[in-house]
Amino acid sequence: MKLYEITFSPTGGTRKAADLLTGALDGEPIAVDLTDSGADFSAVVLAPEDVAVIAVPSYGGRVPGTAVERLVTMNGGGARAVLLCVYGNRAYEDTLVELQDAAKQAGFRVIAAAAAIAEHSIAHRYAAGRPDAEDAKQLQEFASKIQKKLSAGDDGEPEIPGNRPYKKAGGSGMVPKPTKECTNCGLCAAKCPVQAIDPSDPKRTDKDRCISCMRCVSICPQSARKVSSVMLAAVDVALKKVCSERKAGELYI
Repeated sequence: MKLYEITFSPTGGTRKAADLLTGALDGEPIAVDLTDSGADFSAVVLAPEDVAVIAVPSYGGRVPGTAVERLVTMNGGGARAVLLCVYGNRAYEDTLVELQDAAKQAGFRVIAAAAAIAEHSIAHRYAAGRPDAEDAKQLQEFASKIQKKLSAGDDGEPEIPGNRPYKKAGGSGMVPKPTKECTNCGLCAAKCPVQAIDPSDPKRTDKDRCISCMRCVSICPQSARKVSSVMLAAVDVALKKVCSERKAGELYI
């Protein structure tokens, strides 16, 4: 049996939550990074005895389209899948059911699903510092229950909340732009999950390709990529009511 950790985590929050869950399961995980625009995901082939934790962020209550496109090219080979949706303390809506459908399309058997919270990738004051120690404890408890199910050979598929058809996908429209501190180092272009930044001129961004994942903002060594302060303030206000109260993770097994 091999254990896989398949993640789409542009700013690291989803990976942190996935690491906590996967790290408490039996086995040494093999990492598959769905943000790698140069990877051939059709070469990822699993076997029926394998286990995969598949973790994605929730973007407006949906799985990022790029993550779905790459995941469905894999050959799940009947491996058992544990789904993990990570969101910024607002809501995950149809993310888990969409991930369930994509995983099954790729040939995985879904045996468990969970939702966890990480610091909001745009409005950082919401769920700041999460996943924290309380989240870590809960995710380890989830892993213990999942491991018991795996060890018992129980392949039953859980009831997962969400709607089909899914809610309409919407973009945030927040395309980060470089500031005068940009040194043209090219890191943002090299690491952009969708190649939206011109490697020959990192100050140029294809707004139609950009998925507002905020990776370029989070990794810039000069902190030289920013989103509009006006739009950021509007997002902050819009999220205040729904994001201020701490939410806990959920397990479906």
